[in-house]
Amino acid sequence: ARVIVNRLWHYHFGTGLVDTPSDFGLNGGRPSHPELLDWLATELVAMKWDTKKFLRLLVTTQAYRQSAKVTPEALEKDPENRLLSRGPRLRLTAEMVRDQALLASGKLVEKVGGASVQENANRRSVYTFRKRTSPPDNMLIFDAGSREVCQPKRLNTNTPLQALVLLNNPGFVESAQQIALRVSKEAVDATEQITLAFRHICTRAPRATELNALTKLYTQQKAQPPQVAPAAPAEPEPKPDPKAKGKRVAAAAKPASISTDPALAALTLVCSTILASDAAVTSR
Repeated sequence: ARVIVNRLWHYHFGTGLVDTPSDFGLNGGRPSHPELLDWLATELVAMKWDTKKFLRLLVTTQAYRQSAKVTPEALEKDPENRLLSRGPRLRLTAEMVRDQALLASGKLVEKVGGASVQENANRRSVYTFRKRTSPPDNMLIFDAGSREVCQPKRLNTNTPLQALVLLNNPGFVESAQQIALRVSKEAVDATEQITLAFRHICTRAPRATELNALTKLYTQQKAQPPQVAPAAPAEPEPKPDPKAKGKRVAAAAKPASISTDPALAALTLVCSTILASDAAVTSR
């Protein structure tokens, strides 16, 4: 019970009560709060090993819900936050980053069980089919590991390749487009649209400096001339159908393309920028 409690604590706080989750022996680290570790272990057993119930207990504690803001005094006395002087601040895992983009776009399939991501690209990352010799490239870039060996504790990196994935991967580009379409229907004013997009992605309101920078980016991008795609060759007119004589078939109106709508194109770029920002990939 202590081992499982420590790992669950590590997932939510960035560091376990024992900072060596793979070693609880004599060579491992000593618990920073041994009484707390014992109490949580007994609570998990009393809950009959109900993980969801236990996680609800963790995220409703004062230790988890306190601010992650670092003060000079706390940084001097508790640089690694081993004394829980502030809330957790940790980078999202590969699965969380992908699922968050899909959730913000409104396309995430939250059904439990069923087909894999290969059959439905909008399924949660837990349904990704993985091979040891060829795991998903995007997940490797975000430190998911190849699963060739046991990895009780993932690495935590911030590399330029991760920014390239967030800005250029087709899945994230499509999510940015869907978010732009979503907020364009929820609000008319550009500032409100950017604020809503930031809320959907980062689950908080943007700060004044963030909103000003994004609004400036939107204004600059909107002023750019639209990129009109080359016209497709004209198709030959279909032969008249004698059975359809006297009937009028209404042609379906095609929606405006993002590449030809300056406002929507600019909003898409803003949403892509938010998805690649530190506020989106870091939990505070």
